[in-house]
Amino acid sequence: MNFRGVTWTIGILTVFFGASMMVPALVAWHYHTGHISDFIAAGLIVSAIGFVAMRMAGGAPESLSHRDGFLIVALAWVVLALLGAVPFWTTGTAVTVMDALFESTSGLTTTGATVFSGLDAMPPSILFWRSMEEWVGGMGIIVLAVAIMPLLGIGGMQLFRAEAPGPVKDKLTARVTETGKILWYMYLVMTCIVVVVYWSLGMSGFDAINHAMCTIAIGGFSTHDASMGYFDSLPLRLAAVFFMFASGINFTLHFAALRRGLSSNLPFTYFSDDEFRAYLKWMFVLILIVGAPTLFTAKGSWDEVLFNTVAVATTTGFAVSDYEQWPVVTNMILFVAMFAGACAGSTGGGMKMVRVLLLFRQGMREVRRLIHPHAVVPVKLNGNKVTGSVVEALWGFFVLYIVCFIIIAVLVAASGVDMLTALTSAAACMTNTGPGFGGVGPADNYANLPDFAKAVLMFGMVLGRLEIFTFFVLLVPEFWKK
Repeated sequence: MNFRGVTWTIGILTVFFGASMMVPALVAWHYHTGHISDFIAAGLIVSAIGFVAMRMAGGAPESLSHRDGFLIVALAWVVLALLGAVPFWTTGTAVTVMDALFESTSGLTTTGATVFSGLDAMPPSILFWRSMEEWVGGMGIIVLAVAIMPLLGIGGMQLFRAEAPGPVKDKLTARVTETGKILWYMYLVMTCIVVVVYWSLGMSGFDAINHAMCTIAIGGFSTHDASMGYFDSLPLRLAAVFFMFASGINFTLHFAALRRGLSSNLPFTYFSDDEFRAYLKWMFVLILIVGAPTLFTAKGSWDEVLFNTVAVATTTGFAVSDYEQWPVVTNMILFVAMFAGACAGSTGGGMKMVRVLLLFRQGMREVRRLIHPHAVVPVKLNGNKVTGSVVEALWGFFVLYIVCFIIIAVLVAASGVDMLTALTSAAACMTNTGPGFGGVGPADNYANLPDFAKAVLMFGMVLGRLEIFTFFVLLVPEFWKK
């Protein structure tokens, strides 16, 4: 284990993270709302910690092993989530240290669960930092999922490995650094497009920038307590639905479409991908089964059903109304939808659609084998056979995911929280969705939870972002042996 190399890498990430805190300082200067010195102080503190780590490491590492990569990925989320709380503390926005840590962890992991209220009256610099932290976290998720984690052999994209690469599941370029640059450009351009669309449809410039960052990151933080419900505009809601759905698509698929350009092959790029087709069908079915009882009982309008369903299913966490007031059956459906999540290689959370698809096909294969015991029925993805080792990894991931969810829910309940709130908050945080039901529904927040429950849910947020295996591999003694 190259501990010096790991320390230097975490250090330079910390320096850049601290430097990013100067941006909300500029926002504070522009709006003349104070907190300029607070953000500058926070940025200097965080950057100083990074420089100390780099100095202790002695220099940039010449090479890093896969084991080093595991540790860097895990430490990056934990360390940056902790340091992201510094501005909330220096500005006095958070009442307690735990609240500052919770808000920062929720932002960086793009969970969108908040402990803050009174957002409409909150200084623009604070609101911008919340949104920016989600945006930075979303980009980090994309780079890790597409460029780095496949090299470590973990996560979502790498379940395909060489056995089922699909049409666009290979690396975007031969080098990770080049891949990262391409993803950054795509991410930035998509964000700018959303800003322009939101602004043209009636949002103020500040609201458009903040909501665009949180839409592309599938984060869900808003500048208003009413979330997207603050904007009573049908075109704006429909645009947000489209961008939430698009952000939940595998970014390598977007890259392939961009490379082909606006040609006749563009639809083929998307519809030739099994995961995208499953994702599209899943959204369509969800909207129908959620909308039928909701519209029949007149509990909500069709645009509310469309928006809230897509927001929950993509794990974005925005809301235009209190869907907790809808029929109980729709709440159950939305609760289940959190676990499926968006596509692998996107900023979305949950187990990822490709895993759900392969688990379903594996289940159907077992049904066929009961009917035809001697038949050879392979599980396929994009026309390629998925090997037994990949299927075994899928089942291992699924079991660990459910076990972790149960443990987190039980620990939250042990803090004195009611069962509905415990179950849904555990699911909402582990799937990085944000709002749950009960005491943490779309009309409430996480402020009233005990500190112990908040700490457990913070662990759930990071665990969900680490895709389970990255955490558990660190617990294996052999990992630390030479």
